[in-house]
Amino acid sequence: MPYERAPHTDPMLAVSGDLLVIAPRAAATRPAPTNPYRRLLATPGARAFTAGNLLARLPMGMFSVSAVIMIAGSRGSYALAGAVTATGLAATAVVAPWTARLVDRYGQARVAVPATAIAALGSLALLLCVHYGAPAWTLFASYAATATTPNTGGMSRARWAHLHRGDPAALHTANSFEQAADELCFMLGPALAALLCAAFFPEAGTLVGAILLMTGVLIFAAQRATEPPVAPHTHAGSPLRAPGMPALLAAFLATGAVFGAMEVVTIAHAGGAILALQAAGSCVAGLLYGSLRPAADLRRRLLGCLAGMTALMSLPLLAASSTDSLLALAGALLLAGAATAPTMVTGMTLVQRLTPEGQLNEGMTLAVTALLGGIAAGSATGGWLVEHMGQVTGYVVPVCAAGLALVVATAGVRAPRN
Repeated sequence: MPYERAPHTDPMLAVSGDLLVIAPRAAATRPAPTNPYRRLLATPGARAFTAGNLLARLPMGMFSVSAVIMIAGSRGSYALAGAVTATGLAATAVVAPWTARLVDRYGQARVAVPATAIAALGSLALLLCVHYGAPAWTLFASYAATATTPNTGGMSRARWAHLHRGDPAALHTANSFEQAADELCFMLGPALAALLCAAFFPEAGTLVGAILLMTGVLIFAAQRATEPPVAPHTHAGSPLRAPGMPALLAAFLATGAVFGAMEVVTIAHAGGAILALQAAGSCVAGLLYGSLRPAADLRRRLLGCLAGMTALMSLPLLAASSTDSLLALAGALLLAGAATAPTMVTGMTLVQRLTPEGQLNEGMTLAVTALLGGIAAGSATGGWLVEHMGQVTGYVVPVCAAGLALVVATAGVRAPRN
């Protein structure tokens, strides 16, 4: 029996002969977000792994401050506290590239979780050794064990590179976002550590940092859908052999000296709180830089950023030498920080382009290791100048280090292959 057809007004319904045909309704389409960061975080799975990574990255700015407060408070020696943290930094410079190589070879989840567990146990061992008055050598051994902490920022950048391969604009935005996240974590981490240690007990910063690190890495590693595939094992050797990479890492080393010297000299001259302005300037500049369409020539872009950093790093020197106003120094630090993030974003993009396929985590970890080495050298040089030649003279070190980074990059950094 034929169907009795009732009148209807739905345009998705069509009548064919005696049969009522229901046409599929077209899916409602929403306009793509115009903000590049909203587009970036709209990538499937991006918000989940970003949340876990940020949680794991926050303790990176907490551990050294917490260790200094904890050790100096219980042992009464800043020299011992500084020696312990320096030992951890040196151990990280040796161990981190090997951890990154294992991540590239066996996958982020399989390596990052056990490596983080070892590092968290090292932090807890340090806490217990300090609390119960263990011999000094146990503090060095415990803190050295934290060197297995994986490069969480590098793993996050590797995921963006996998998700947006072939899309330079999206990768530029992703690297800018990651650099701003680094600045934010290193701005908030020390303040959170100091607050916890003062409000509760001296070991609170280390304890909370270890918990946040382990929890964040577990959340990050659980997002398997966005994890880059493991590259087949090759005998390509270290990314250090890639053309242009040694000069780029040398530029990172000099850039790290800028950061280390600026930190020590500013603390000696005006206290540590004002340093947050430099990080804030870098964070804002990084986000703005990521929203712009970058020039295609990465090498020229890096040289421009380094030239800008060299010029802007002279502002704190001029402010400190010409006036005693903290307000003037604060403004100079804010502007000086504006050159940091664009330089780091462009440098990390170059690292990604120069590193052989399947070795991305190792390549980026080598860059971070070079930065850490530069920070240590800059801190030592800046501290020596402050002690022997005065606080204002110490501001010469960041300017010279930035200029050295520019010279090295000009002489040795090559344009990456397409």
